[in-house]
Amino acid sequence: MREDFVRLLLTWYKTNARSLPWRGHPDPYAVWVSEIMLQQTRVETVIPYFQNWMHVFPDIRSLAEAESDQVMKQWEGLGYYSRARSLQKAAKVLVEKFEGKLPEEASILETLPGIGPYTAAAISSIAFGKNEAVVDGNVKRVLARVFNYSKPVNIHASQLDLRRLAQELLPVGKAGDFNQAMMDLGATICTPRTPKCQSCPIHTACAAAALNLQSSLPVIVKKPAIPHWIVTAAVLKRNGKVLIAKRPGNGLLGGLWEFPGGKVETGETREQSLEREIMEELGSRIRVGNLLGEYHHAYTHYRVTLYAFQSTIIETEPQPLQHSLIRWVNIRELDQYPMGKIDRMISRDLQNEPVSR
Repeated sequence: MREDFVRLLLTWYKTNARSLPWRGHPDPYAVWVSEIMLQQTRVETVIPYFQNWMHVFPDIRSLAEAESDQVMKQWEGLGYYSRARSLQKAAKVLVEKFEGKLPEEASILETLPGIGPYTAAAISSIAFGKNEAVVDGNVKRVLARVFNYSKPVNIHASQLDLRRLAQELLPVGKAGDFNQAMMDLGATICTPRTPKCQSCPIHTACAAAALNLQSSLPVIVKKPAIPHWIVTAAVLKRNGKVLIAKRPGNGLLGGLWEFPGGKVETGETREQSLEREIMEELGSRIRVGNLLGEYHHAYTHYRVTLYAFQSTIIETEPQPLQHSLIRWVNIRELDQYPMGKIDRMISRDLQNEPVSR
């Protein structure tokens, strides 16, 4: 059955492979960029970002030499911003130690910032033809169904099992096609819900199809509910400008610009929280004014509802006590500064405010 599965899969891929801008690209750098962008992000979302990125940073050296704000601005909206920071860090390493070229071996690729076993295997197999199996969510789903794997696929032991299985199935010399075929099959036919079994090229080699288990595989351990945080932010204006602060380089949203503020603690009103946060972050006492807007966003591990308030500094000039920089910026120029989704929504609302006469 294994031989039939591989044969049917590769035959299907030969004529049904998705047309993607990084496929067939002569530079392994393109494969690397695409694989980083595709981490926890849909292909449809990635395509325009990839095309813009390759226009602005056409090679490893141009990425290594770019300003960090320029890198983050190109990434804005893709989320998981540590990926962009790691891309640039790795590019600098490649320029310093590898003459600006990606190494071919997965074991060496894994030593670069932001490249783990999955990404190293993908680059090594797709860009260089190395015999490395790739196992992402799509691949795990296909393997669980085809081979009736009944253990939860999102636990460590199962991930090791499925990686071994994928490596055993790997056709020597055709790893790139095999890995991309598995991902395409999972993304377009063997989907999480209502898989298109009747049009599946490996239908006759699939245990789940034979046993009618498609809806119950793969088995996934449910994650606990994520917390919901209430957050406030201050919109501080002065002479047609607004104050924004740059987050430290490490951590969530590191290196992005934001409207200063923070999480509401137990027992605080939103206004009290904002006054405290601005004192801690900027060393300034403020008067909290009218509500500018209410904003919602879901991150990987928590959800946020943010309340942005028009505020006024009444004592002590702001200083970057918890940020790397602060800056008074013309509201029309806010688009030049890379921001997370909520802060970008605030900036858009500010830009859309009617001009006072």
